[in-house]
Amino acid sequence: MIVIGPYLRMRRGSEAQTDDPALRDFEARLEEAAGLARAIDLEVADALIAPIAQIRPATYLGKGKVEEIIGLVTGHDIELVVMDCALSPIQQRNLEKAWNTKVLDRTGLILEIFGRRAKTKEGALQVELAHLNYQRSRLVRSWTHLERQRGGFGFMGGPGETQIEADRRQIGERITRLETELKKVQATRRLHREGRKRVPYRVVALVGYTNAGKSTLFNRLTRAEVQAADMLFATLDPTLRALHLPHGGKAMLSDTVGFISNLPTQLVAAFRATLEEVLEADVILHVRDISHEDAEAQERDVETVLRQLGIDPQGNGGKRIIEVWNKIDRFSVQERENLRNIAARRPHDHPCFPVSAATGEGIDELLAAIEDRLAAARTTLDLSIDAADGAGISWLHRNAEVLNKQLHDGRFDMTVRVDETKRDIVVSRFDAVPHGM
Repeated sequence: MIVIGPYLRMRRGSEAQTDDPALRDFEARLEEAAGLARAIDLEVADALIAPIAQIRPATYLGKGKVEEIIGLVTGHDIELVVMDCALSPIQQRNLEKAWNTKVLDRTGLILEIFGRRAKTKEGALQVELAHLNYQRSRLVRSWTHLERQRGGFGFMGGPGETQIEADRRQIGERITRLETELKKVQATRRLHREGRKRVPYRVVALVGYTNAGKSTLFNRLTRAEVQAADMLFATLDPTLRALHLPHGGKAMLSDTVGFISNLPTQLVAAFRATLEEVLEADVILHVRDISHEDAEAQERDVETVLRQLGIDPQGNGGKRIIEVWNKIDRFSVQERENLRNIAARRPHDHPCFPVSAATGEGIDELLAAIEDRLAAARTTLDLSIDAADGAGISWLHRNAEVLNKQLHDGRFDMTVRVDETKRDIVVSRFDAVPHGM
């Protein structure tokens, strides 16, 4: 197969938006597209950039470039061409006819990866739903069977429906069934979240560009064994594990699907239930591969998806975000020191921490920052409770974070940390006072 990067050249004097893919380096974009192909074990025979001045409605590429690629496809006996862009159904059909081979656009390629990687029932349902929505718009083919008609019902017979109409109807019915099943799964996930809220564990969510090292960091922080590989979308299904904090507290750490530039809207919509873990999180760790040449563009891409989810990194949503500059082990000692100095000068409400998930460098500082951020939204109280009050002690363990507990003269002296929503209950029921008074 070959990968083609049909990238739009910026016109002189034009201004691009900060999240415009045109700002990304062409070579980096092409390498990412080739990496996507390799992620599903496709053998990349060649990869080339095809700069274009404007998008052609019929074939996306200009006529000369289409004819040039005909020779490349024929010479290498290519069976698949991946276009690193979003093609319309007509453009995809015309290119397949011109090159006499299968053509896949960026959306289709990412959907193929997700289809292979989804392991859980929820992930499989979400991917199939996104795939069907994608296919439904692409039943405009040169396949002759789609124009045949089935006989109608009744005495007159009638023209019936074309095969394409029947296919669309069947896809629509399957989409309806999938949406119903997903609602059940989402309801179950919602119950799990409500259950976690009743327990004094806070939620920390990992987000970031695909292959930024989220799963490696997840394993480092939780001592888990989630699959981590140097490839795009190595892991897909969300994972929750206990995170042990430096002073004995606990939180739940959630690993989510990686983001990518031009993430298909079908997938953002389909995986919204999974990404709701991010919406509900008390702290969001934005993991960045700071060694990547396109690190700043990747940061913008992640922020774009977060905004689609309703989290504004520059607004109030940014107060929950801690940036994690991962893979600093790829820098020299002096370069790492420079990164730490840059991080130290960041505003207090937008902190960042240089770390290496692979070696563990900087992890202790990150854990301390997570603990401080979680504690900032909670109140620490001191109280004394009769050791015979088993129900009260049990309630405190279920609804508060017990920081210290010592037995003196038949009573437990306790230091607990509670949410603001339960502060008044603890104060009134146990005569608790602010810590240190």
